[in-house]
Amino acid sequence: MSFVVVARYATAERDRVVELLGPMAEASRREPGCRRYTVHTGVEDGVVVIVEEYDSEADFTAHCASEHFTRIVLGEVVPLLSDRQVTRCVPVGA
Repeated sequence: MSFVVVARYATAERDRVVELLGPMAEASRREPGCRRYTVHTGVEDGVVVIVEEYDSEADFTAHCASEHFTRIVLGEVVPLLSDRQVTRCVPVGA
């Protein structure tokens, strides 16, 4: 079974947020249990969507405690956002 997280960020600083998320994605993909970490942008708006997949919820919890998450996401990205929604998902029928 996997654990999926979809984060939706609204920002007037989309290019800067995407720039900051580049190193974040690289570091996250090297974490134990991380299967996928992809950054997407809205076609018509300032939305940034991150799709993450981990082996388990514990792996995601460890990700949230990592140095790069604390420094980049909490320290640099979150202050640039007007809205942040994070949805934690598990597969249906697994």
